[in-house]
Amino acid sequence: MDFDALLLSRLQFAFTIGFHIIFPAFTIGLASFLAVLEGLWLFTKKPVFRNLYLFWVKIFALSFGMGVVSGVVMSYQFGTNWSVFSAQVGSVIGPLLAYEVLTAFFLEASFLGVMLFGWKKVGPKLHFFATCMVAIGTLISSFWILAANSWMQTPQGFDFAADGTMVATDFMQVIFNPSLPTRLMHMVLAAFLTTAMVVAGASAFGLLKKKALPESRTALRMAILMMALVAPLQLVIGHQSGEVAHRYQPAKVAAMEGWWETQSQQPTLLFGWPDEDAEATHAAIGIPGMGSWFVAGDANAELQGLKAFAKEDRPPVWITFWAFRVMVGMGLIMIALGLWGATLWFLKRVDGATLYQRALVLAAPSGFIAVLAGWIAAEVGRQPYVVYGVLRTADAVSPVPAGSVATSLLVFMVVYAIVFSAGALYILRLMAAGPDTDEPPPKETSEPPGSPLATGVKSAADKGA
Repeated sequence: MDFDALLLSRLQFAFTIGFHIIFPAFTIGLASFLAVLEGLWLFTKKPVFRNLYLFWVKIFALSFGMGVVSGVVMSYQFGTNWSVFSAQVGSVIGPLLAYEVLTAFFLEASFLGVMLFGWKKVGPKLHFFATCMVAIGTLISSFWILAANSWMQTPQGFDFAADGTMVATDFMQVIFNPSLPTRLMHMVLAAFLTTAMVVAGASAFGLLKKKALPESRTALRMAILMMALVAPLQLVIGHQSGEVAHRYQPAKVAAMEGWWETQSQQPTLLFGWPDEDAEATHAAIGIPGMGSWFVAGDANAELQGLKAFAKEDRPPVWITFWAFRVMVGMGLIMIALGLWGATLWFLKRVDGATLYQRALVLAAPSGFIAVLAGWIAAEVGRQPYVVYGVLRTADAVSPVPAGSVATSLLVFMVVYAIVFSAGALYILRLMAAGPDTDEPPPKETSEPPGSPLATGVKSAADKGA
């Protein structure tokens, strides 16, 4: 393999965005979870919701900070490693990124301080409003980022200027491009599921270790509800996103599915080993016709295989094929855990189901794995284009020496390994410690000490009644 500037620049961007995406994927869902917790506390006045809020807001602060830092580093690479890309499409997607700063980031920055440090300094309603604004800000941020990325997948609403650069002719078409609705919904639901899996894993760990039992029981049930409702919905939205991808990026879908021949009754391959040299998928195990039915709604529909595209226009098949399967596999695990948990909840056996709780602890990272695998499938599947069908990745890289890119990549790897590993370990320590919990106050009584009523109250308290 020739490690030229193009490959190294792609590896560097993949490395930095891989670190970055796990934090927004967590904080988008966690911000909404915090808003729900504070709203429930204001409505019910139950201390369990307050304790959970104060616990998870610390984890949110750390994750949000690391997400901002990694995002800033990533954005600089548009100028250092992808300057040609920036010059070519800057007038189209540059405003979208600016809108993200002017709307989402300013909203988050304005209210984040109140959310993190104003618990005892402002009124409860104002603090709840600040939490809601931060949660809304994270959702707005995801809208603008997905709008820019989706335009790169399904570009429209632009034309070429006299100097060859792209200019927007209709910003509404640029923003609301064909793949935005399903990809945005898919990403937001993925963020909610990622948070639900982390909350479920941490709460299950607390129950196994007998820590903060009221808080752990409550948070676990909230996470199970999210998994049971959202995980099956995510499967439906993912299917719709695949239909849009097939309409506009058929080569990507063919790589995801491991199809080489154009034929009717395309199968859904469960497993296989794509071989680009032989142009075949070895040891394939699949269901005939299921692929055509999923993608086109007709089991007899004829769908294109990779051989219908020139070799230089095909995405890397092996990575795309397996990343897609990892994403789907994690999604099926989350669906199973959600249904399992809902069944246990219905049978009133959640708190004592140690096998289920251990499974949740093991599955806590599944949301992150699914998000990373999904982004790999989407971005690698877009190759060899950086703007699909319009601008090739090889034509978008900066004219910099390979040695400079390799040096900066090595520095990134060392710094990220130290800084973000320390942050992640600290977050794990906080999760292991669990939320602070209130000891039930002794019941007040007007009876003198030693009276039957006072003695009865003390006996009941000792027994945990």
